[in-house]
Amino acid sequence: MNTKGNNNPIGVYDSGLGGLSVWRELHAKLPNESLTYLADGANCPYGGRPKEEIRRFADEAVGALIADGAKMVVVACNTATAAAIDFLREKYANIPIVGMEPAVKPAAMATRTGVVGVLATAGSLGGDLFLRTSARYADRARFIAAVGEGFVEIVEQSREATPEAVEAVRRVVEPLLAEGADQIVLGCTHYPFLREVIEQVIGEREVAVIDPAPAVARRVEQLLDQFNLRAAENNKAQYTFQTFASDDYLNRLKNKAFQIISR
Repeated sequence: MNTKGNNNPIGVYDSGLGGLSVWRELHAKLPNESLTYLADGANCPYGGRPKEEIRRFADEAVGALIADGAKMVVVACNTATAAAIDFLREKYANIPIVGMEPAVKPAAMATRTGVVGVLATAGSLGGDLFLRTSARYADRARFIAAVGEGFVEIVEQSREATPEAVEAVRRVVEPLLAEGADQIVLGCTHYPFLREVIEQVIGEREVAVIDPAPAVARRVEQLLDQFNLRAAENNKAQYTFQTFASDDYLNRLKNKAFQIISR
């Protein structure tokens, strides 16, 4: 048994609670890795904010995680990835930083109708990463982008199981289905918490919903090996939570995380 290893935590950062959809994949896939989750909270949602402002928020959050000893950082926020990932990797070049890749490729490869719906924030959909990736696979599929209006706010307020959530999802998803989309990419880490509602709206149609979080967890595992950063096999993982918002927000963050691992 390897009893040495690097037992420092992996830092996970998001604008709010949504990045817990990535945190839960890391928790499941890497059970002996400690995780420190930082939810900005004070500035959420990021979707409509200027790129320079988001970059400043991301810099503050990633810097805080690294100052706390994070051996790697996962930017579990599509909007922050789109606005700041290159800047962050240049500034913190000695730390592996993983961003959110739009799951456009697997959707383009899997589509039967040739139509892929992409749900994301305005900031993500206008980012170079999404534009480059979708252009690369434009010969395989037509991509229909849609902003999940109200989705982030619903998840932040834990109102996923409400008629309001169903109506918000129906408003955005029905037009994608009407256009023939048989793949729906979740391009914001808040959106997987609405997956059940999305699947309810899809109904009996043969439409796949793609969450990029499992692929991110696989990438984290690869980098742990590449940089020899894995925790010791006998490490007892510690899970800590931080926010730039209020104590009440921190408690809601912890409660949502606890609900995830209790299921």
